[in-house]
Amino acid sequence: MRLIGAGTRDDIDYVVTDRFWTVPNCVTLLRFCLVPVFVWLVVTEQYLTAFILLAVLSSTDWVDGYIARRFNQISTVGQWLDPLADRLSLVVVAVTLVATGIAPWWLVAALVIPDVVLAAAALMMFRGSPELEVTALGKIRTALLLVGAPLLLLAQVPGLAEAPLTVVATILLALGCLGHLWAAGDYLVGSLRKRRQLIRRGLDPRDRPSWARS
Repeated sequence: MRLIGAGTRDDIDYVVTDRFWTVPNCVTLLRFCLVPVFVWLVVTEQYLTAFILLAVLSSTDWVDGYIARRFNQISTVGQWLDPLADRLSLVVVAVTLVATGIAPWWLVAALVIPDVVLAAAALMMFRGSPELEVTALGKIRTALLLVGAPLLLLAQVPGLAEAPLTVVATILLALGCLGHLWAAGDYLVGSLRKRRQLIRRGLDPRDRPSWARS
């Protein structure tokens, strides 16, 4: 079974719809709803329950994409809502773990600073998102972070090999952060490339409607 692009079928012609209420979008909205519950569980030191919830939350990132591709429910809303849910979930989880002293400070720095730089660059070059496709590197980075974070939580539960779990979780998070920096650099290069291509076609990258429909 494919992990990246799971659910993709060769026997159908995919159609991107404008519908909001699709099953994948509902799964993504569930992810938004679970985030504040996770924060409350960590703050109240219910680490085992928080671990289970975060594992469920992390799995929804794979589930919504699988359903969308398997059952031809790809939508324009899902194309921006799913990445937004990924990014928001990662940042909130990271901030919560760092603020409660569970994760090291560099976790937040490695996630937030590149995103701020990319957001500023996108606003200057495109007045919004450059609308680039999510790469395999981005998916791998997200997977590493969403596996490392639950393991770090599990290491807080007494009697569950705290030290070994902490080491493994920290390594996964470090790899995820390196992947995030790499993906951010790749995204910035892709944005610059798309800007040059639009200019060569006589389009203004900051005039979004003229090229977003092309």
